[in-house]
Amino acid sequence: MPKLPVVAIVGRPNVGKSPLFNRLVGKKLALVDDRPGVTRDRREGDAHLLGVDFRVMDTAGYEDQDAQTLPGRMRRSTESAVAEADVALFVLDARAGVVPLDEEIARWLRGSTTPIVLACNKAEGRAGEQGVIEALALGFGDPVQLSAEPGEGIGDLFEALQPFIDVELAPDEEEEDESLDAPLKLAIVGRPNAGKSTLVNRMLGEERMITGPEAGITRDSIAIDWDWPDPKGGTRPVRLIDTAGMRKRAKVQDKLEKLSVADALHAVDFAEVVVLLLDATLGLEAQDLRIADRVLEEGRALVIALNKWDVAENASSLFNGVKKALEDGLSQVKGVTVMTVSGATGKGIDQLIQAAFDTREAWSKRVGTGELNRWFERAIEANPPPAPGGKRIKMRYVTQVKTRPPSFVIFGTRVDQLPASYERYLVNSMRKELGFGAVPVRLTLRAPKNPFDADGPQGGNTKFTRRV
Repeated sequence: MPKLPVVAIVGRPNVGKSPLFNRLVGKKLALVDDRPGVTRDRREGDAHLLGVDFRVMDTAGYEDQDAQTLPGRMRRSTESAVAEADVALFVLDARAGVVPLDEEIARWLRGSTTPIVLACNKAEGRAGEQGVIEALALGFGDPVQLSAEPGEGIGDLFEALQPFIDVELAPDEEEEDESLDAPLKLAIVGRPNAGKSTLVNRMLGEERMITGPEAGITRDSIAIDWDWPDPKGGTRPVRLIDTAGMRKRAKVQDKLEKLSVADALHAVDFAEVVVLLLDATLGLEAQDLRIADRVLEEGRALVIALNKWDVAENASSLFNGVKKALEDGLSQVKGVTVMTVSGATGKGIDQLIQAAFDTREAWSKRVGTGELNRWFERAIEANPPPAPGGKRIKMRYVTQVKTRPPSFVIFGTRVDQLPASYERYLVNSMRKELGFGAVPVRLTLRAPKNPFDADGPQGGNTKFTRRV
């Protein structure tokens, strides 16, 4: 396996480095307390965010003390961590603003050869606005605004870190995919009162989850190991994850509900397949589309299930209406599987689980280099790329660099001028001809670097990425 890129979290004491570390690795590995100086030694953990694996180092708070003192030795450890890292994440406390020690750390980091990403933690609400403005003067560009405790802004943080941590494997290098015999990690998500816990109880055959007519009973994401009795024979392992209902962000005011929603989103990050459960008595709403879009942005495979089908009225027109609305609302992915189920009676559950296994198989699919490039040649011959300004875009070859979700790199010249519509054509053709169906597909374009472009990257290829 290739060495994972490393992100070192640095900053003065008590700005929230350890809560951010815990959030990125997905576990409460680092001790967190209101008192400064809890972290002394570097702590490392593996992180998996939006399909990218990397290492995170939590470092001690940087203090201006004599090198022989304990704080001084802690500072040396932090300096070593930054030197070893691929990127340093410089964290400020947005509520406290920029203090003299932050400015000293900034001067030290500017002298480092390690790339720097600036983040303002505790930036939720108005209390952190002034600190974010002050951070601009440090010279590291626009700071990422986040709040590590509830998990707000993690998507924005990933976008800032991505150029330094999203390292594709070499074309001839195979990464170790998880076996398809491993338990299916299946998260059930949706709006409150869609019947998620009732459905899980029906799957398990026991009242494992508390249910009732009140919305929002489930607060934590609960993971349960289950052996699905396959109608074809035998059993297949499933790790079911029941999650809290997700309402529109504007309606979420209670702190506990915010934490519950953040936990549900965290469950999506670690799932392989996500079932978006809709209430058939209410139909499809805008919030359902927002949840579906979030799942696809995370690169998870998506299956949509209409629950309470046993009491739905005008079933045929309802099903066709939902399918049409999904085609319009999820234009980036056509043909997402739509099932009908009933948590009350158990109808459709076996078909739903089988669809989830089939979707995971497509999500984990790897295409051989020969087959992939034969498809590539056919696609280009059937619909050649345009020639903007009279200059032809040359598409040389394509390779699959990872799975889960399927990710591809196309190499060529002037590919930065390739219209988004042509990229969609390639992805849609790939889905149809290579058997990827409606799972998310990541497409990266690479062109030789122009050595006379002062603003370009320092060596290698220029990279352009579009998520489809």
